[in-house]
Amino acid sequence: MNADEIDAQIRMLAAERRLPPSHLARWLAMDAASRAALLDIARVIRLRTGQLMTALDTLEEVAVREHVTVAAIFDRPEIRRIAGGPGSAPSRASALLEALRTLRYPLLKRMQEQIRSEVAALKLPRGISIVLPKELASDEFTVSLRVRSAAELAHLLEALDRSRPGLARIIEMLAGKK
Repeated sequence: MNADEIDAQIRMLAAERRLPPSHLARWLAMDAASRAALLDIARVIRLRTGQLMTALDTLEEVAVREHVTVAAIFDRPEIRRIAGGPGSAPSRASALLEALRTLRYPLLKRMQEQIRSEVAALKLPRGISIVLPKELASDEFTVSLRVRSAAELAHLLEALDRSRPGLARIIEMLAGKK
């Protein structure tokens, strides 16, 4: 397929998805290989409008920061695996956006993994759940208890009390103190 045909297909997809003109213009401003690669991914995993806009924004940021083309980003094994892997189109689209966010925000991803490992190290019993803020956008987390008896409540509260130093460490990590 030549560049004019690719551009025509991009315009058709953009019209179907009601992609804002600014995003369409940025897509068409990419090099030919990158335009074609994004078109292929958008079709294969059926990116919705918001997902396509997020992908465009994130891809541009990664490409600028790493001095690579969008096509080179799509050629990475982790991205190819998501695009061609098993699963429903919505789950692959979500995985793709998460992988792109990881490329865009590597420090955030490492911090999330570090905090999750701290939560796992607490070895809290079933019935206690820790909900971390999405993308670490806050320095708060939620602790939930699910109990069916007074004895179970006492057991979970004791477990929380034993985990107090670890929970305090997680709060400090969320606040950026570690």
